[in-house]
Amino acid sequence: MTPRSEPLPFGATIGILGGGQLGRMSAHAAARLGYHSHVFTPEPASPGGEVASAVTIAAFEDAQALRAFCASVDVLTFEFENIPPAVLDVLDASGVPCRPGTQVLRIGQDRVLEKRFLGSMGIQVAPWGVVERAEDLDTMPFPAVLKTTRLGYDGRGQAKVENLTEARAALARLAPHPLVWEAYMPFSLEISAVGARDVDGTIAIFDITENRHRHHILDQSIVPANIDATTRAVAEAHIRRLLEGLNMVGVLALEMFVMPDGAVIANEIAPRPHNSGHWTMDACQVSQFDQHIRAVAGLPVLPPRRHADVVMQNLVGAEGAALWAAALADPASVPHWYGKAEIRPGRKLGHVNRLCALNAGVLPRSGA
Repeated sequence: MTPRSEPLPFGATIGILGGGQLGRMSAHAAARLGYHSHVFTPEPASPGGEVASAVTIAAFEDAQALRAFCASVDVLTFEFENIPPAVLDVLDASGVPCRPGTQVLRIGQDRVLEKRFLGSMGIQVAPWGVVERAEDLDTMPFPAVLKTTRLGYDGRGQAKVENLTEARAALARLAPHPLVWEAYMPFSLEISAVGARDVDGTIAIFDITENRHRHHILDQSIVPANIDATTRAVAEAHIRRLLEGLNMVGVLALEMFVMPDGAVIANEIAPRPHNSGHWTMDACQVSQFDQHIRAVAGLPVLPPRRHADVVMQNLVGAEGAALWAAALADPASVPHWYGKAEIRPGRKLGHVNRLCALNAGVLPRSGA
């Protein structure tokens, strides 16, 4: 039997690029597992920096600060994929292990590379094409969705278009170019799969999640998802194939559409912990953040055991903040606040996991 790789020793430092809420929850997980965390962020007051062992506040383009950061940590990871390409070059040159690797980041932050990779893995995606100039819109089907190839999230950087006039206006409005177009998919359900792979290739997959969006932002994640065994098997096979194909070390999420005919269409990948996996923090013995830190630190990932049904409710903007007091008073709810000082429309401020008895079939489908 091949011996397992040696994990990082207790007290080692995990460098996290990005100081948002995913970095915050990753830093919490690192501390529980016996590690320090060092967050690199351009934000003077960030959710991740608030709880990390150390913080470097500098622009991602500050190569000197970035090199000093790399020299201070034992392994690197990241909490979001929209990192400037020049930063990835510095990480590659640092000699510090980066988990997942920077090539995974390059695919995850570029929708063209992402779609080509999904296709190479035999995973079905919506019909799509690249839009570099106005003439490229002439052969586009309608309705469609135009998206930036980079920097898009939570509905930002995209527009649904019904005709050529709307498409031309969206092309002028959206940046950076090029864009991609995707045929609009009249799906029945949105689901996601979250899985983890460790340095020795062991894979662990969480239960498939049913997702509901509001104003293009994830509103609720529901587990168990209202899907049949065939759909579940396809979704699990897709995430497994991607974890192996990317040689992933860490957590990966795949968003998918379930079509009326049962087809499962891949939408986007996220090579990091994902909003739709926040339910794992309270409904499983090991969360997505635990799994990510385990993999990054060279520890084995564990088979996740779900001990409750759960609805994860995002708290977004002032409307979400107004739900906080009720969540604190609800004995079935576990609230999580991200430490963001400013409440803005569309800003994720926290989430609440409302737990029910395992397989009770009585999940609440709305509200916090």
